[in-house]
Amino acid sequence: RLRLLSEAPPRLLWLRGDLLRAARERLADGDTGLLPALALLRAQADSALTAGPFAVTVKRLLPPSRDPHDYASWGPYWWPDSTRPGGTPYVRRDGEVNPVLRRESDAPRLYALTDAVESLALAWYFTRDPRHPRLAALLLRSWFLDPASRMNRHLRYGQAIPGITEGRGTGIIDTRDLGRIADALTLLDGAPGWTAPDTAGLHTWFAEFLAWLTHSTHGAEEQEALNNHADWYDAQVAAIALFVADTPVARAALARLPERIAAQIDSAGRLPRELERTRSLHYSAFALEAFARSADLARHLGIDLWHWRAPGGGSIARALDFLAPYADPARPWPLEQVLTPPPDLLVPLLFRADAALSGRNYCDVLSSLPPALTRAHRARLLFAAGSACPREPRALALLRLRNVQD
Repeated sequence: RLRLLSEAPPRLLWLRGDLLRAARERLADGDTGLLPALALLRAQADSALTAGPFAVTVKRLLPPSRDPHDYASWGPYWWPDSTRPGGTPYVRRDGEVNPVLRRESDAPRLYALTDAVESLALAWYFTRDPRHPRLAALLLRSWFLDPASRMNRHLRYGQAIPGITEGRGTGIIDTRDLGRIADALTLLDGAPGWTAPDTAGLHTWFAEFLAWLTHSTHGAEEQEALNNHADWYDAQVAAIALFVADTPVARAALARLPERIAAQIDSAGRLPRELERTRSLHYSAFALEAFARSADLARHLGIDLWHWRAPGGGSIARALDFLAPYADPARPWPLEQVLTPPPDLLVPLLFRADAALSGRNYCDVLSSLPPALTRAHRARLLFAAGSACPREPRALALLRLRNVQD
C-alpha cells in the first residue's frame, strides 16, 4: 500500500492516470467492486498471449505502390456495381459492410493489434505479470519497428474505392486509436521485454506519422470534414502530438474543437450530421467518443472542453444527456439503425463522463442498466475511481473479499 502511494500516476493521454492509480489503490484496500472488471481484463490479456503477430506485410491484395509495407484498406460501405463490367466503379451502400473488402484490408489487423496491446499493457499495470509486456513488445515491434514487417509512416492508400480512388483522406480514421497505443507505451515503460531503444523507435515512428498527418493532402481533407471524421482527426493528431511532446500541434488541434462542437451538436444534444446516417445511433456515439477523448486530452493543456458550451447551446454534456437514455438496450432508438449496435455501446462513454462531469446523473444511468453490461466492463476499472457513485462500505468489501478468497 505504501509503495502504491509513493508511485506517481502514469501520464496517460486518452486514459486517466490518476484514476488508474486510484483503482489500483482501491483493489489493494480490498474494494471488491472492481474485481469482476479486473478478472475480465486478466482473461482478455491471457487470451491476447496467443494473438498475432500482426503486420501490414501479410496482406494478399497489395496497394498500387506494390509495397507490402504500405498500409492499405478499402471503404467499408462500397460494393460492386452489378450493372457494369467488372463491377467498377463501386457504388456506396451506407451502413452495409462489404465483407470481401474488409477481409483484404489492413484495418482489422490494426484494430486487433490495438486491442491486444492495450489489454496486455493494462494487465501489466494492474497485475505485474511479466508475460503480458513481453508479448506486447513483440506485437509492437512487428507492426512498427521490425524492418521486415513494419508499416510505412503514411496512409496514402487508406479506404480506397475500386474504380474511383486509390486512397483518400477518409482512410485516416482507420488509425484513430493510435492514442490507445500511445497510452499502452507509457504503461509499458520499463516493463520486462520493452527497452529504451524500443521506446525511441516508437517515438520516431509516431513523430514521422504525425508529420504526414499534418502536412499531407489527405490530412488536409480530413481536417476539413464536417462530421465525425474531423473529430477523430483532431483527437488522433492531438494525442500523437502530446505523445511526442509537440505541444503547439496538439494545442492547434484541440483549439478546433469548440467550433466543431458548435457546428455539430445542437441545443437539444443531437448530432444532426450523424443522425442522417443509416446507423444513426452508432455514429452519434462514435462522434461523441471523439469529443470525449479530446476533452480528456485537453486537460493536459489546461483547456476545459468538458464544460464548454456553444452560444447555441450545444455541448459534450448536452449530447451525452441526449444519448444516455438509450444506453438501456431495452429502450428503442427512434431513428434509423440498420445494424444492431453492441448492448454496451454507450457504457464506456458514460463511465468516462461520470468521472469528468459531476452532478449529471450518469452514475444513475449506469446503475440502472443490467449488471451484465457494467459489472465487469473494462471502463469500470478505468474510470470508476473518479465516480461520485456511492462506494461499497469498506467493512462489507473486506468481508466479501475474504469470502471470495475462502
